[in-house]
Amino acid sequence: MAGQKKIRFATVKDAAAILEIYGEYIRNTAVTFEIEVPTLSAFEERMERIMSQFPWLVCEIDGEIAGYAYASKHGERAAYRWSADLSVYIHEKFHRNHIASELYDEVIALLRKLGYYTVYAGVSTPNPKSEAFHGAYGFQCLGEFKNVGYKLGEWHGVAWYELPIAEYVKEPKEPRGIGEI
Repeated sequence: MAGQKKIRFATVKDAAAILEIYGEYIRNTAVTFEIEVPTLSAFEERMERIMSQFPWLVCEIDGEIAGYAYASKHGERAAYRWSADLSVYIHEKFHRNHIASELYDEVIALLRKLGYYTVYAGVSTPNPKSEAFHGAYGFQCLGEFKNVGYKLGEWHGVAWYELPIAEYVKEPKEPRGIGEI
């Protein structure tokens, strides 16, 4: 891979380029269980909602968005608030260039600063590349919901991966929003 690589915070102005990457996964894979590509305005709203609390980063190579990663709420109940889910998507032409791990490094570092303790990744199965990536990154596979989604004419499972990112303490401080750092 030639070119200048830069990781930065995403903005809503990046939504069209990000949606172009994500749309390929929606249309052609079971990596995401989303079936229809969202409209640009719906995706912008999704990004704004997530970015109000969590980090969303993009990797640019020579000004082109090569991939992105973001954190989001793990669960709705209050006791989940120290945990986050991670997602990463890389444009097909930029695979195998360590972009996913670099994006995860940055998102996880930000989550630590914000006061999060554990991150999770849901990986549709079978998905050998993502399963291998998360295992190599240090995530532990907790188990799999088998045949939980039907897409592209097949049943798929979701394996859940966990990565502790901070030492657990008895009285954790409230996690902060991304705007606070």
